[in-house]
Amino acid sequence: MSMPFYVSPEQLMKDRADYARKGIARGRSVVVLAYEGGIAFVAENPSRALHKVSEIYDRIAFAAVGKYNEFENLRVAGIRYADLRGYSYDRSDVTARGLANAYAQTLGTVFTQESKPYEVEIVVAQVDDRPEDDQIYRLTYDGSVGDEQGFVAMGGAAEHVSSGLQERWEPGLDLGRALRLAVGLLGEDPAGGDARELTSDQLEVAVLDRARERRKFRRIENSLLDALLSTDDPTSDVPHTDEDTPAE
Repeated sequence: MSMPFYVSPEQLMKDRADYARKGIARGRSVVVLAYEGGIAFVAENPSRALHKVSEIYDRIAFAAVGKYNEFENLRVAGIRYADLRGYSYDRSDVTARGLANAYAQTLGTVFTQESKPYEVEIVVAQVDDRPEDDQIYRLTYDGSVGDEQGFVAMGGAAEHVSSGLQERWEPGLDLGRALRLAVGLLGEDPAGGDARELTSDQLEVAVLDRARERRKFRRIENSLLDALLSTDDPTSDVPHTDEDTPAE
């Protein structure tokens, strides 16, 4: 009779963590950073159909890296959670903290009980009336939650991008400067090679704009994104209503 195969719990958890980290590291990075008027999301993502950044609720947005079908399931579950809570209680009861706790439970359960962990990292962010009340939560594949201050980077070059943000980010940046900082860091080679110049067609950019009415989320694309990324253009922020957006 053959002996049963045994793997210690410590080794099993280590193997799952290594597996998830390798999957996440293969993805292109995403940067979330605070600016004077809200919170900006910048992802290297040439696809116009498969989003890494999405609206969840009035003041809350979601960003992710890793396996698309897995973080898309989490995004949809988050919208359902927010809609149900807002309908059952009050819209103000839907918070990034509550959503982060719900995601942490799901990711933790999958990591410990399923045969394969989710290969994802996500950020849940909420903009408030005052910058000091903004919230940015980072959740990893095992359900760990970090309350981030000012900025966070995820994905393949996260360590390099985070180091650059630590050195160059400062509170009160206007949106144009914040976006140029994030895009510049995403284009750098962590190995020290030549930097890439990322164009608007290669980027997915969105903001939670503090000055907008109830729904704070908006995507930034096309000529408006080009203007914000240009050092020669005086554009430094976005129009606060859709009606003020310049025609293409």
